[in-house]
Amino acid sequence: MQYHHAIKAATALLLAFCSSFVPGQTAIAAVGLYQPGVKTPNGIGKYYMGRELAHYMSHRGAPWLERNERENEERPDLLMKALDLKPGMHVADIGCGSGYYSRRIAEAVGTNGVVYGVDIQKEMLAILHRNMAANNLTNYLAVLGTATDPMLPVAKLDLALFVDVYHEFDHPFEMMQKICAALKPGGRIVLVEYRMEDPRVPIKLLHKMTEAQVKKEMKAQPLRHVQTVTDLPWQHVIIFEKLGAQTPESPNN
Repeated sequence: MQYHHAIKAATALLLAFCSSFVPGQTAIAAVGLYQPGVKTPNGIGKYYMGRELAHYMSHRGAPWLERNERENEERPDLLMKALDLKPGMHVADIGCGSGYYSRRIAEAVGTNGVVYGVDIQKEMLAILHRNMAANNLTNYLAVLGTATDPMLPVAKLDLALFVDVYHEFDHPFEMMQKICAALKPGGRIVLVEYRMEDPRVPIKLLHKMTEAQVKKEMKAQPLRHVQTVTDLPWQHVIIFEKLGAQTPESPNN
């Protein structure tokens, strides 16, 4: 019971904090946004808006990102269609890993476009370099981010893509705040997450998210929900657009 009261109190504090947030201002220390709690398998014992944050995948798991089965299990062709990329776009592949999607994005945006492959593990970026070179792709930048900052330029991105990675952020509020700052006005954020609503999706529980939870957490940012694409076999494709000078919607609305 004490744990549930702590989560309730933390949520109330978060709502008050988010209602006073103004896009573009200096990041405010996220005191009280996160709460310690029961550590479950694959989690880190840290909670945000009632959700335990998952542990990120090590670079040693990179071969799983390149598995042949991924074509049928995840239908990257359908995701790329949903992204609606155009030549010349600047796109960030957040948590790019081995570059499975960075390669596809680089081809879609062409030589006048740029894909920023962002990861917090330098070993993953080494794999990214190797795979991009193997496909003769040069229109990319490998970016070593941190747990709180993707290290991206301000107001440069047309789109930021997160494929099965957002749930692993251990500072999701700060990361999303920085990523929103990197977007141009009207730029898009696309979160791809395994559907927790569907028990048939054979993925560990903490590595899945409901659409409702994603929307709840994005309300703390200067974003509006645009569309949720539902035709992938296992995943949501949840698309948001950066607001202009408006304040983010309060999570209690």
